[in-house]
Amino acid sequence: MTDPQTAIETYECDVLVAGSGASGMSAAITAKHGGLDVLIVEKEARFGGTTARSGGWLWIPGTLLARAWGIVEEPDEARTYLRHEAGNSFDAARVDAFLEAGPEAVDFFTTKTAVRFDMPLTFPDYDAEAPGGKQGGRSMVARPFDGRELGDHIKDIGAPLPELTVFGIMLGSGKDIIHFMRATRSLTSAVYVAKRLTRHLMNVLRYGRGMTLTNGNALAGRLAKSAFDLKIPLWLSSPVRELIMQNGAVRGAVIERNGRRMRIVARRGVVLACGGFPHDIERRKAMFPHAPSGYEHTSPGPTGNTGDGLRLAESAGGRVEDSLPNAAAWVPVSVTTRRDGSKGVMPHFIDRAKPGVIAVMRDGNRFANEGNSYHDFVQKMMKAAKPGEEIAAYLVCDHRALRRYGLGCIPPFPMPIGDYLRSGYLLKGATLQELAATAGIDVDAFVTTVTRFNAAAAEGRDPAFGKGSRAYNRYQGDAEQGPNPCVAPLAQAPFYAIKMVIGDLGTYAGVKTDAHARALDADGQVISGLYAAGNDMTSIMGGNYPGAGITLGPALTFGYIAGRHLAGTPAVAA
Repeated sequence: MTDPQTAIETYECDVLVAGSGASGMSAAITAKHGGLDVLIVEKEARFGGTTARSGGWLWIPGTLLARAWGIVEEPDEARTYLRHEAGNSFDAARVDAFLEAGPEAVDFFTTKTAVRFDMPLTFPDYDAEAPGGKQGGRSMVARPFDGRELGDHIKDIGAPLPELTVFGIMLGSGKDIIHFMRATRSLTSAVYVAKRLTRHLMNVLRYGRGMTLTNGNALAGRLAKSAFDLKIPLWLSSPVRELIMQNGAVRGAVIERNGRRMRIVARRGVVLACGGFPHDIERRKAMFPHAPSGYEHTSPGPTGNTGDGLRLAESAGGRVEDSLPNAAAWVPVSVTTRRDGSKGVMPHFIDRAKPGVIAVMRDGNRFANEGNSYHDFVQKMMKAAKPGEEIAAYLVCDHRALRRYGLGCIPPFPMPIGDYLRSGYLLKGATLQELAATAGIDVDAFVTTVTRFNAAAAEGRDPAFGKGSRAYNRYQGDAEQGPNPCVAPLAQAPFYAIKMVIGDLGTYAGVKTDAHARALDADGQVISGLYAAGNDMTSIMGGNYPGAGITLGPALTFGYIAGRHLAGTPAVAA
């Protein structure tokens, strides 16, 4: 209908959800199951947000999936771990809400919707040796999903990062990656890869694209299928322009759709799930110490994540947390040139932990345990950088490591590496001295660093930084490499390097909320009718990165919490 006072079309619902990633769709599905009329609006032309290009892992302790492995946690273990990791930024009320509602949310989605998860027996927390840390049972990943189940909507799902695909195939975390890396050394892996490639080719020939969705694409696809099954409208290319306020409460929003403005009346409230601010230059300038102009940062996140949710919340009196020690989840990234000439961003997740791989700054010195989490690794990069210099490190390996494991965008043997050398993405030197000179690394210091590293690495040791000494290091290493799965000399010429800079996997600094995901004003009072979830909500991790899935786990959970609260059946105690 059309509002005669404003002369713009008006649409009425109970709940308006801004954003179609895991948190937004979680809130929408939960609210719909609670009997509410829900509308999802998405700024971009495709749905899925950051979730669709993510690894698809969720960190949620105490689930039935863990119990199926015989992993039963003591009641306070996870809380102890999060208190240790968050330090002074520990938010007891919201952490308790997450730990209470998380397992319930997983049960809800796996029994009432199309969402399914797989949990490996051993995927350690990133700081598993800390108080409350665990060797497994907390990180789960979305089960691969047949994209054909989305019908015509398959064309609208956000694409995975091209840099994380092989021949357009989304490699699932775990066995997919292992088999592709071992395809030339194992008959079992060769057969697995051949079948995977054949299935992908047949799908491309028939449907124009692969249909086996994995990782974050699988999670986004499964959530979307669940939303479509419930007849929840999802409007693409429909950004929220402003919130509608009535007597201090949020009662809807003005959106833009098909070039026209629409007034959305949301009787119960609005959920902000717009993906945080990884591409908001001004907020990066204010919150990222390494980006004084806002431009010294490279994010693989969707370019549409420009802080819309945060600005909308502020317009309603909301407050954005600015005191976390880290405003985002850091990851080292390298920048590559795609075949069409565009720039690609490659996150370095697992290659740093492999044997025969080290990282150095321009001064030629190592600065961190390369096998530690990407978030911790970047913090070491920041501390090691010389004042006034670009914060960059070089990931270095020998020929054996490159062809066995790959590096960055570069796949292992038998895939060719010529294009990467010609583009300058991969640097090469016949000797250590030549590689250092080519990369602009201090030659003498670099040679000394590698010589010293090699002497201990021959015995599987890294006395300088302890690479391979932690459970997470070893999980990402090479189980076939002994005595240390993460350490081997850089001995076989030629030698290679890739330049890494700072990127993110999503922002931590978001809207202040309570345990029900309700937005709070500067005085800590609830803003009626306004909720925030996902990267629009201040992270409960206190600026740290305790394990795989610490973004999507809370995103799904607090979306569920918001949906339950909107429906009048709170998931956590008041």
